[in-house]
Amino acid sequence: MERLLPTEESRELLALAREIATKELAPQVAEAEEAAVFPEAAYRLLGRSGLLALPFPEEYGGGGQPYEVYLQVVEEIAAAWPSVGVGTSVHSLTATVVEANGSQALKDAWLPRMLSGDWLGAYCLSEPQAGSDVSGIRTAARLDGSEYVVRGTKQWISNGSCADYYILFARTSPDPKRGLSAFVVPDGTAGMSFGAPEKKMGLACDVTTQVLFDDARLPADQLIGEEGEGMRVALSALDAGRLGIAAVATGIGQAALDHAVRYAKEREQFGQPIGDFQGIQFLLADMAAEVERARATYLHAARLKDAGRPFSRQASIAKLTATDAAMRVTTDAVQVLAGNGYTRDYPVERLFRDAKVTQIFEGTNQIQRMVIGRDLLR
Repeated sequence: MERLLPTEESRELLALAREIATKELAPQVAEAEEAAVFPEAAYRLLGRSGLLALPFPEEYGGGGQPYEVYLQVVEEIAAAWPSVGVGTSVHSLTATVVEANGSQALKDAWLPRMLSGDWLGAYCLSEPQAGSDVSGIRTAARLDGSEYVVRGTKQWISNGSCADYYILFARTSPDPKRGLSAFVVPDGTAGMSFGAPEKKMGLACDVTTQVLFDDARLPADQLIGEEGEGMRVALSALDAGRLGIAAVATGIGQAALDHAVRYAKEREQFGQPIGDFQGIQFLLADMAAEVERARATYLHAARLKDAGRPFSRQASIAKLTATDAAMRVTTDAVQVLAGNGYTRDYPVERLFRDAKVTQIFEGTNQIQRMVIGRDLLR
């Protein structure tokens, strides 16, 4: 597809991402997703290529790229392997929390490792009883001398048990809105363990587990920002995270459209390619419009972010638009392939399953509608 990119460097980065996605990631996807294995080698390759650190300052080892460039790279990755696209977005979300909210000492100590390409992050916000309702978080962090003692359960954690560090949100006081705090928790912390991977409908290689804290002790200098700032930190970071998921969903939609177009050119019925029939052409045209509309919404929000302007409502619009589009486009791709589309011999069936959860995580699309509506009316 035609892309407008701000610099020659960004065009080269996108070309690199597309080459890696096409030649290195795509050939592995079907087998890896069937086996539900964590794609560690894929993340190491992306890390060595500098693609896991694009939107962060160069002084910490980041790529110094605009968010609009980073998101288009995520889209390219997700078009080849949605699970890895999600993991890339989650990793960026974790580093965003530290870069935007950590003290200078915390950033100096942790960000270079987070952006090195050798570490992968996980974001521990949701709990069994607290998904969209962040104020319902019960995991508690109690200060004991120079350490916090953490007890509680986190749920639906992407990269769970496979990450090198975790961004944890825990309650340091009973206040529902000002009682949350954020922490960096390295893998291997005593008292931290993991549940079994969830058996999910799609994104099998996005390993998702519970993260369990049983009197885990965290040095106080692993607190991100000040006590009680966790709600603000979590919600502000999610604006950026929602754009990552919008880019992933757009990549899924683009991949499904590409498969459907190829199939329509090759599959013959009644003595001609099915793409010659107006019914199929209109279906493909609507799919293309959905994908391009999704891309336009996430790029608009990203450009606002890059300009330092408010983008929360636009991030929710992008997440809502792109993920609903992914579901419609993958559904129609299955229809274009007809019976073949319903089998695992063709990738559109997997893309259909992968698309569904994008409407759910990083805030359900019903939550996005609430965010948009409240912003319009305030």
